[in-house]
This record gives sequence, C-alpha cells and structure tokens, in this order.
Amino acid sequence: MTAQVMQTLRSDARDNRERILAAARVAFATDGLDVPMREIARRAQVGVATVYRRFPTKEVLLAEAFAEQLALCSSVVQEGLAAADPWRGFCLVIERLMEVHALDRGFSRAFTSQPAVADYFTADRDRTLRLLLELVRRAKESGGLRADFVLEDIILALMANDGIRADSPAVRVAASRRFAALMLQSFQADPVRAPLPPAVRLPLSAR
Repeated sequence: MTAQVMQTLRSDARDNRERILAAARVAFATDGLDVPMREIARRAQVGVATVYRRFPTKEVLLAEAFAEQLALCSSVVQEGLAAADPWRGFCLVIERLMEVHALDRGFSRAFTSQPAVADYFTADRDRTLRLLLELVRRAKESGGLRADFVLEDIILALMANDGIRADSPAVRVAASRRFAALMLQSFQADPVRAPLPPAVRLPLSAR
C-alpha cells in the first residue's frame, strides 16, 4: 500500500471520527443521552460498524464527545480558586459554568446526571466537583457565601439552567446570565440587590 493511499485512509478515518463526535453532541443535546448508536451513525452518515470501530461503547463516545467541555469546566473552577476574593471567584465560576452548560445541553445532562460513562469522564468530573467543594469552603469562610449552602445547590442550579428554552444560543446565554445573577443573590450571605443583567424574551414570554 502506497504512502499516499495510507495518508488518504488516515484522513478518512479522522474525518469519520469528527463527524461521529459532532453528530453525537447534537444528538445528545436534542434527544438526550439515551439516543441509539444507530441514530448517531445515521446523522454522521457512516455505518454503525464504523461508529463501533471508533467508539466500542456509547459510554466511550459520550466521554469523548464532552472531553473538551469537561476540561473547560475544570479550568473555570481553577480560575475561581485562584481569585484573591473567594466570593468573587465563586461568582465567576457560577456565571461561567452556567454559560458553558447553556451552550451545550447534552454536556449539561451528562454532567448533572449519573450516567454509566467511561471511567475517565467520571473521574475528571469528580475532580472538578472536589475543586468546587474547596471553592465553596473558601467562599463560606470569607463570609460571602451563606453557611447552609451545599454543593448540590450548584447541581440544582445547573439542572434548572438546562431548562431554559430560547430561539438562539445568544438568547440562551443571555437568559442564563440573568438566571445566574438571580441564583448568586440567593447564595450570598448578605445579598446585595445589584441590578440584574437585561431580561430576554423567551418563547413563553407574554407578547
């Protein structure tokens, strides 16, 4: 087999892999995490055997599809921990996490649920949650975060954030920012009634 043919095969394999991952992200976001592998193959315009050759199980596919978003979440939390003011660091994390989750409902569902995903996805998510716990502890000690706050309150906020329905990603993010501001006022030990971000018109808003 010539080097040119080998290069073409490798290029085709890379293209197939990217198409499968792109189709999986859309499918998980629109149809949930239970979407069949056959449907993902159909959307990617490849055979089911090709999908299984690249990703032996749906759990491996799910983990690969959201690896970038998970790394971003971890980076956001580390940035919050590095802030001089723990409360401001906490606010930054809540705002950024909600934005990341608002832009990818499939990832949001994977992050806030307990799917039987590949071990390294679960491990990376758990490391991110441990970093969040440390940030919560510091924010409480600084007096900014209410004493009865628990990590599950962040998960609850992210689940509620996933329920935002909007006509475009930009509107979805804008609505998420306003929701994050409301949540942060409820999380604060001594709430400061700062002005909220602008309201956005959502599908069920009164006309």
